Amino acid sequence: MPEITQDERGRRIFAIQKQKAVESAVEKIRENMRLDWKVFSSSDIDTLEYILGEVWVSMERRDWEQCAFTLLTRKDLERIIHLGREAKRKEKIERRAVEEVMGVLGRVM
Repeated sequence: MPEITQDERGRRIFAIQKQKAVESAVEKIRENMRLDWKVFSSSDIDTLEYILGEVWVSMERRDWEQCAFTLLTRKDLERIIHLGREAKRKEKIERRAVEEVMGVLGRVM
């Protein structure tokens, strides 16, 4: 079995923590949206997960923990997904998209 360096172990732990945080946030959003959740495609949800992951990396953990994801509206989600899509397509600098998403989330803290 190949040895795993401390750096690699740290990267894996970080990736798992990021994934869990995003999954938890998306689950809270999904539960709150109920029937409106069905209007979002799997591509939309993938984009949401991507941009929330980038926000998680950039945001202070205590601020992330204070985000009331259940208070996000459909309009908020559409904006977040749009920003994520722009970042993925390189139509907007990812850092700028992350900052704008943080602004949306700042309203539900």
